Amino acid sequence: MKFSEMPYERPDMSALKEQFAALTERLQNAPDYAAARAAFLEEQVLNKHVDTLFTLASVRHTIDTRDKFYDEEMEFANSAMPQIQQWQDSWTAAMLASPYRKNFAEEYGDLMFVNAEIERKAFSPDIMEELQQENELTQQYGKLLASAQIPFEGGVYTLSQLSPFKNDPDDARRLAAWKAEGQWYKDNQKQLDDIYDKLTHLRDKMGKKLGYEGYTTLGYYRMGRNCYTKADVEKFRAAVVKYLVPLADSIYREQAKRLGKQYPMSFADNALMFRSGNPAPCGDADAILAQGKKFYEELSPETGIFFNTMLDNELLDVLSAPGKAAGGYCTSLWDYQVPFIFANFNGTQHDVEVVTHEAGHAFAAYTNRDRVPYSTVWPSMEGCEVHSMSMEFFAWPWAEGFFGKDTRKFLYSHLAGALTFIPYGTMVDHFQHIVYEKPDLTPAERHAAWKELLGIYMPWMKLDGEIPFYSEGEGWQRQKHIYESPFYYIDYCLAQTVSLQFWAMLQKDRANAWEHYMAYTRQGGSRVFTELLKNAGLDSPFEESCLRGVCETAKQWLDSYDLTGIE
Repeated sequence: MKFSEMPYERPDMSALKEQFAALTERLQNAPDYAAARAAFLEEQVLNKHVDTLFTLASVRHTIDTRDKFYDEEMEFANSAMPQIQQWQDSWTAAMLASPYRKNFAEEYGDLMFVNAEIERKAFSPDIMEELQQENELTQQYGKLLASAQIPFEGGVYTLSQLSPFKNDPDDARRLAAWKAEGQWYKDNQKQLDDIYDKLTHLRDKMGKKLGYEGYTTLGYYRMGRNCYTKADVEKFRAAVVKYLVPLADSIYREQAKRLGKQYPMSFADNALMFRSGNPAPCGDADAILAQGKKFYEELSPETGIFFNTMLDNELLDVLSAPGKAAGGYCTSLWDYQVPFIFANFNGTQHDVEVVTHEAGHAFAAYTNRDRVPYSTVWPSMEGCEVHSMSMEFFAWPWAEGFFGKDTRKFLYSHLAGALTFIPYGTMVDHFQHIVYEKPDLTPAERHAAWKELLGIYMPWMKLDGEIPFYSEGEGWQRQKHIYESPFYYIDYCLAQTVSLQFWAMLQKDRANAWEHYMAYTRQGGSRVFTELLKNAGLDSPFEESCLRGVCETAKQWLDSYDLTGIE
């Protein structure tokens, strides 16, 4: 079914409450495993339907945040979801206490019980009001960003539409674009500060209500962390500072030489990798999707079927438009067993990475669409990001069809960008640990903390006040995950480290790399992250040797890469 044809109706909360209660009672009173299993499978269908309705409302709201109907539906969802979570929590408690737990684990695996115990540590009816307020605040933030109308060179642009100007090879124009964007954030800074201040205190309150020291422990539970701890993340951060920051620093020093700039460079100059301009797609949106179709059809039979299903059913919405929410994502429409991709094409290299990155998520979900329970279609977040970030590298042999004359630029900048991203992403995580350990920091103190971290993780950034929003330590406010998905961002860094292992394999044997990729992907979410890696013959990013090894391999490649003739 095409996305536009998928029907939406607001869930009947009274009926839902009765359905969840009836199913929970059937499970608790089941005379045998067959009866318990039947109730379990019906609960799966009910949950998938509820998820599908809320996802349809959310997707259509992000496509046009000005749409009054779906704006109201999201307000309803923000209030309804915590109530539904309470009914689901009663079901989960019954599952955990079921005399047939062993039977369920034998048929469906024990991970759903491990994750269920974590879910219960992250929820109580006592925090329902706070969860509703949190939903409202994150929606305010998203709508604020989507409402941006930035005057520039006689036109008016959204944040996404302004992006190409921020990469313009003309120094004055590029700097002006960065200043224009920064000025919009400065103009809205009080609202941005207020929203985040409320979110921080709200989350701290939730953590304390549940008996934790504050939000950090609760945040880890909400992220479903089931195989690593805060200490493991701190170990990873230390390895990033030790191995990756020096490599990233050398990349930016070379960039400064190419641009004829003094190191360290401004935020605007760091955004330009080549004096002649950053790599850009050689075609429009239709051409990019057509090349994406060619890529996936030639990569493997499975990926070909998958991508044509996406195209045929209008499961990609990729063009920037007024009122459209910023960013990009992939989600699942469970009733129809298909994924959906949302993006904002803007004529930059990022457009191609959407077709590879988000479609990497989508392919993994499509491959595992029949899994029961459906919570094991996706692994935990860092596991999901391996699918997407690695798929970007698998597209390299098809790069010329995406980038034409800019192919050599793209290959260099894509690897360099993957490496330089990890320090930034790690800094995002470090910042959030500081914020939630000290929830009473003032907005000015939070900005100061971010600015201090810039000196540790991104020493190549010149903090000279040329672009006040960024140089004064406020640039974190453009990172949606900090507002909407606390503690998510380290997942990208862990996954990027794994994806660089795939990149290294691809330099030697593409068929072998694809075998490892499919060995990883076919597991869906049936294992914890570290076991998924082990089963696919991959190293854990929590081992210092992993990051050290990928840095050594990448440095050799970058140092030997021929940029002759590219300015």
